Amino acid sequence: MSEHKPYSQMDETELRNEIARLKEKARKAEQLGIINEFAVLERKAIMAASFLLDPKDFKPGEVYRVEGDPNVYFQIDYLKGNFAWGYRMGGEKHTEALPISMLRPLKEGK
Repeated sequence: MSEHKPYSQMDETELRNEIARLKEKARKAEQLGIINEFAVLERKAIMAASFLLDPKDFKPGEVYRVEGDPNVYFQIDYLKGNFAWGYRMGGEKHTEALPISMLRPLKEGK
């Protein structure tokens, strides 16, 4: 794929293909022990997955579970694009942004 479109311009099929491609490359990097490349590819797949979600489904003031980080909760202050800005509960109120694909509703089963 020599011509790369921004995720925001991809349709659902293109995004799903891109996510699958990134996850496969990440798997190979992990098998080869190239941990930093694995982390970058995994993060890109998470970013692409955020474009499959509707930011309107995420509400400021609500608390969400953080995917891949058990027992960590994130409260959204505001949304900007496909990022939720807020802070992790229980620690310093350090504002950070997370792709919305990393957030899971509390009501959802673990």
